[in-house]
Amino acid sequence: MRLDKYLKVSRIIKRRTVANEACSGGRVSLNGRQAKPGAEVKEGDKLEIRFGDHYGRYEIVSINEHATKQNADSMYRVLEEDAETIKERG
Repeated sequence: MRLDKYLKVSRIIKRRTVANEACSGGRVSLNGRQAKPGAEVKEGDKLEIRFGDHYGRYEIVSINEHATKQNADSMYRVLEEDAETIKERG
């Protein structure tokens, strides 16, 4: 699956256009390397996202073409998030 689509389906980033812009802007790393929106992701990959004051590191646990709001967060494991990101996610 493409990275921008994964970010949207997993709801790490709510909209695919925003995910695409974040990747194109160099704010998303995949396994320690800057990632483009079309980069292919697989289980076990590690994501790092820097978005304004927000920072997060995640491990991809599963890849699903579609996910409900209730099970989207089961697609990844949070390795680290800053306080602002945690507050926003509620």
